[in-house]
Order: sequence, then structure tokens, then C-alpha cells
Amino acid sequence: MQKLTYRDSIGQLDRLLKRNEADQQSTRDGVLAIIDRVKAEGDAALRALTAQFDGCTVTNLKVSAEEIDEAFAAADPKLVTAIEKAADNIRAFHKKQLETTWTYEPAPGITLGQHITPIERVGVYVPGGKAAYPSTVLMDTIPAVVAGVSAIAMVTPPGEDGKINPNILCAAKIAGVSEIYKVGGAQAIAALAYGTETIAPVHKIVGPGNIFVATAKKEVFGKVAIDMIAGPSEVLVLCDGSADPEWIAADLLSQAEHDEMAMPILVTTDDAFADAVIDEVYRQIKADLRRKAIAKSAVDHFGFVFVCDDLDEAFELAGRVAPEHMELALPDAKAYLDRVQNAGAIFLGSYSPEPLGDYFAGPNHTLPTSGTAKFSSPLGTYDFIKRSSIIEYGEANLRAVADDIVTFAEAEGLDAHAKSIERRFRKKV
Repeated sequence: MQKLTYRDSIGQLDRLLKRNEADQQSTRDGVLAIIDRVKAEGDAALRALTAQFDGCTVTNLKVSAEEIDEAFAAADPKLVTAIEKAADNIRAFHKKQLETTWTYEPAPGITLGQHITPIERVGVYVPGGKAAYPSTVLMDTIPAVVAGVSAIAMVTPPGEDGKINPNILCAAKIAGVSEIYKVGGAQAIAALAYGTETIAPVHKIVGPGNIFVATAKKEVFGKVAIDMIAGPSEVLVLCDGSADPEWIAADLLSQAEHDEMAMPILVTTDDAFADAVIDEVYRQIKADLRRKAIAKSAVDHFGFVFVCDDLDEAFELAGRVAPEHMELALPDAKAYLDRVQNAGAIFLGSYSPEPLGDYFAGPNHTLPTSGTAKFSSPLGTYDFIKRSSIIEYGEANLRAVADDIVTFAEAEGLDAHAKSIERRFRKKV
């Protein structure tokens, strides 16, 4: 891990955190070729690309009811129970986010408001590859179900046996997914956006994925809506030195094990504490991590420890990082909540570690990364609704403002706009 001072971050943070906004043209070219092929060849392209990238033959792209039954039979009952409990928590939290249609009357005869309707059909991408993530299934689909989306099509890469991990299928059934397809990568995003013989097109695509999935989402945006472009996972732990270094090291590693490009960051006001955490991180990697090679790579290349003079510097630096996850490992952490300006999720106190949010508490774990928490929010029910404006004026109300509207229209050179108003009040001959 790189140990730096607060002053090292001034004017250099983006360079230190390797935030590169340049397009990776070769990746984009490959993704565009895949999208064009899926548009032209449909299901045949999906089967061929699945064989090429996932090393398996898939005859039936859609998961059958029998396969879901087999998944429940194969899954660990203890895990199924945990999935059900987590689903209840996620469902309860996201119900609090629901918006409803509202109107008001600024004057007699005038009604204004918003009409809230769910998106009709949504696609959800669930990653495969290095691990299976039933938690992602829950987080990305339950808000859509709560919002009232009538059709949710989930896509996920099959294993070499051509099957979907049973834990993912169990989570999908518990969450309320209506369709599941055995396809991943950029080809899955293309299928959701443009449709094939088997997969009907959707109106919005959500869910994280690798660089090919993220690039494909960028390319189909406009044809469909997307949630966000997710980068590698990151956590920032802010401490004053009073926390247990063993716990803080474990929290940093909980993100480092995700991916070689994951970014664990410690911001502290105690130099000796910083050294203790760094030592503990490497001790834990060596001692008891199954994914130690991935975690060590992330820590070595993307792990940072910033030592600040005081908490003012610490919070200012944390705000510039705008992390996906921010842990406030401080005494009376809630008292500092107003000092957090930019973060995807905020974890308060030593008994609210990041994995609590990843799996179980209820708030969504699909979060803005790479500094986008400066302007983005976690996935929620609000991502699965549409807002339509409501406008109703009576005759007298329109007559009262007709001259103002005509004045605007004439100033903009839009005669038909003006006449739309004037013709309503012109005496008929």
C-alpha cells in the first residue's frame, strides 16, 4: 500500500487514483462488432459468442422452471434462508423510496403535478466470472419489483457446463425475476437493448459488469436507459486512530478481494495507526484469504493510506475521493454525518462494516464509483419509474395568461405556438 500525506493529494488525486477518462478504443471497437453481430444474427450470435467467450454450448437460452427447481435442490438451505432474510430487508428499505402521483392547485381552476408510472420492461445484468453474486441479483431486481416493473429480464454468463450457478437462480426466484437468460458479456447487453428471437428488448438496463459490459452499456445508451457505468469497487475508511487496526485491515480487504483493480483507501489522522493497519493488511492476506492473489494485487497497486493533520483535512480529502463506500470508524460517528458530502454509501461506527451493506442491511449495494458519487446516487426504486408532468387549466385561467404566452412565442419566432393560444379566444365569424 502507498502511504502518503494529505499534501501529496493536493492537485494530484486523480493521477494518484489513476482515473483515466480516455476511451479504450480497441475495447470499444470489439464491443461495437459484437453489438452489430447480435443485431444482425440474433440468437445465433448469442450462442456462437457464448461458445467463444464462455466455453460452453447453450441450446436453450432461457432458463426453465425445472432448472430453477434443480437449483433450489442443489443450494445450501442455510444460504437460501440468508437470501430470503436479506430480500426482506432490501424490500422493506426500498419501499420507503416509493414515489406516488401528486397534484396541487396553485389557484382555482389550475391543477399541476406529476404522474408516476413504472418502466414496463427492465433488463438486469448479473456478473459471472471470478465469482457468483446472488447479492447483486437481490439488489438490482428487488427495487424494480417494488417500483412495479411488470417484466424483469435477467442475463448472466453460464458456466462451462452451460448452466447458471444455482445460488444466482435461487436469488432470482426469491427476488421476483420473471425471465432469466444464459448469456453474458457485451452480447447480453446488445440482446437486451435490441432484442433477439428469444429475448424481447427492454427499456432500461441495470447492473454491474466488466469493461466489455460497461462499454456496451455506454454504446446502447439512447436506445435504452442505463443506471450507471460501474468501475472497480472501492472503500474509504476514515479513522482517528482509535479503531482496531485488525478490523480496519479486514474492511479494506473486503473490497480488495473483489478485483485486482479494486481500491482500498485509509484516511487517518494517526501516523502510527496507519503503519499498524498496513502491517495488518499484509498479515491477513498471507494468513487467511482464499483470494489472496487478487487482494494482494489490489492492495499493492491501488491501495492508499493518507495521513492527515486533523479531521478537517481527512473529511476534505474524503470528499474529493467521493468513494463508493465510506466507513466512518470514529467514536460517535453519527455526529460527523453532516461532514460527508460525497459518498455512495456511508457506514457509521465500528459495527457497521461494508459487508453489512453488501449483503444484508437493506440499502442498495449498486453504488456510484470512480468519483461519480459527486453527482450520482445508489440504485433505487426511483431508477425504475418515470415522471410525467400534469397540467390542467380552465378556460378563464388560460385566458388570463394568454398574452404572456403569446409574448414568449413571438419573441422566439414561433407563430404556431402563439396561434395555438389566440385561436381559442378569437371570435368565430
